[in-house]
Amino acid sequence: MRYLYRLILPGIGLLATSAAIAAGNLPTVVATRVEMPLEYQVDGVVEARRKATISAEVAGKIEAVYFDVDDAVQQGDVVLRIRDLEYRSRLEQARAALAEAEANLQEMQLEYDRNQDLRRQKLISQAVFDKTSASLKAAQARMTSAQAELAKAREQLGHTVVRAPYSGVVVERQVEPGEYVRPGQAFMTGYAPDQLRVDVNVSQSVIASLRSGRKARVVLLEDGNRVEVERITIHPFADSKSHSFPVRLDLAPATSRLFPGMLVKVVVDIGDTSRLLVPGQAMVSRSEINAVYVEDEAGRLSLRQVRPGTRYGDQIEILAGLDAGETIVLDPVRAGIELKRQRDSDQ
Repeated sequence: MRYLYRLILPGIGLLATSAAIAAGNLPTVVATRVEMPLEYQVDGVVEARRKATISAEVAGKIEAVYFDVDDAVQQGDVVLRIRDLEYRSRLEQARAALAEAEANLQEMQLEYDRNQDLRRQKLISQAVFDKTSASLKAAQARMTSAQAELAKAREQLGHTVVRAPYSGVVVERQVEPGEYVRPGQAFMTGYAPDQLRVDVNVSQSVIASLRSGRKARVVLLEDGNRVEVERITIHPFADSKSHSFPVRLDLAPATSRLFPGMLVKVVVDIGDTSRLLVPGQAMVSRSEINAVYVEDEAGRLSLRQVRPGTRYGDQIEILAGLDAGETIVLDPVRAGIELKRQRDSDQ
């Protein structure tokens, strides 16, 4: 994993103030140091907070599949049907068995009530009454078993219609109509696009700042746009090899621009620093040489080689070759013409 330290410049466009070089009426700006937050950046990967694979709970032949990859599915939508003729037959058998058990229980109950009266009158033996009591208990057990079988048959029939557990997008489809499936076989995989997160490993040297500030941003690589972070979870342990802490950032409901598996940048503020900045339009680049036109107090121009750093919007950080307070020309083309004129006049 590669770690970078970068800076963000707030209100950077307010730095430039224009003046004019008397000789050539050239626009200029004073190189200025600006206080900026120091940032720590680390690569992160977008993941789905809710991702599920729907699997078969009953065996049977697939009759229809209603969704495919990249289809949007609403919670409760029927995504697949399994042939249910066998399970409807089992349900009818279970209903019949329950009706039979109910009738047998009623008969045993009547016989028990009669024998109970006869036993009070001592017209039947205790053994006969005990046999009647045991028959009633057996009928009650058969009734309970029949009710359980009916509930099981209803549940199995319900499993022939597979519904989406939550709203999401299909990312994988593993079956086709006509296939015979068995319990546990995967049907379809999907995730909720509005519930995403980013998992990163944050260096031990930075984790204290993140714990205290609880501030981090997710930045898209392609355009630098930021995604709001709703919640930050820092795992209470570090990797023994990299000495970094796993961190999970739950994102606000995302746009269609974010997808699981995408690489993003996670930015954490770790302090403040100052940097010398000049407008990018003032920079002259020739081969590997970078320079700016500098005006001295007498209005004389010179081409000064500089070492540029990171670009922030339309501003460039200058690492060496220029001091704060020096005046630079914003129009390098006109400055070059003016510099030649000054040199010609000196000869």
